[in-house]
Amino acid sequence: LEHNAGRDDLDTVVLVGKGLTFDTGGISIKPSKGMEEMKFDMMGGAAVLAAMQAVGELDLPLHVVGLVPTTENMPGGAADKPGDVLRAMNGKTIEVINTDAEGRLILADGLSYAQRYQPDAIVDLATLTGACMIALGRYATGLFTNNEELAGRMQAAAEASGDRVWPLPLYDEHKEEVKSDVADVKNVGKNRYGGASIGAAFLSHFVGDYPWVHLDIAPTAWTDEAKDYTPKGATGAGVRLLIRFLQDWADSVKVPELAGLTSRVT
Repeated sequence: LEHNAGRDDLDTVVLVGKGLTFDTGGISIKPSKGMEEMKFDMMGGAAVLAAMQAVGELDLPLHVVGLVPTTENMPGGAADKPGDVLRAMNGKTIEVINTDAEGRLILADGLSYAQRYQPDAIVDLATLTGACMIALGRYATGLFTNNEELAGRMQAAAEASGDRVWPLPLYDEHKEEVKSDVADVKNVGKNRYGGASIGAAFLSHFVGDYPWVHLDIAPTAWTDEAKDYTPKGATGAGVRLLIRFLQDWADSVKVPELAGLTSRVT
């Protein structure tokens, strides 16, 4: 989806949402208990679609692109296998260690495709890791970045919208941990520690030098009990956040010194 396509005079923001329509884990299959909730593994993609609808209705003075890589993860004769080596869209090779770390594989191509637009910022949303739920409970979305200025904008939008985020670390050590002996990267780390940061570290290999924020909405994408502002089930996590983030960006365009980011990767 694309709003204000062809407007080279406008700032460009690309949104990328994970769209796993159902995730069994593949050959590295999940336990059956709770697997019915894996229909929610497309909530990142759903948030991008909803945000793009709002961007169009608000007619924001930005060039906004919405990308939703989508698939389902099922076991079968043609399924990916542990030990397979895949080639991503940007040419990097990926060693598949665990087929249940599949969302980051389709996001790798989505993030690579996003660079075609030479964006001022890339934002991805994904129900990426159970580790983020362990770290933050069900009360905030995990935020990772390669650009603190962009992260500050996202945190301000979170505070204004009530769609909470919390920054988590993305260290060079995390990036080292996803290096592979037989490929450029592997899709999991060497152990279960810091799984949310490891997922973000993998994605960081596919954003180039563009300012980027990764939002792990696994903690917030659905709820087991109704709340004042959302029923039981899918919560729409990230939708209010993205809309406020883009509205604030559009407002800043009216003040030239606030428009655009001043740096690439920091």
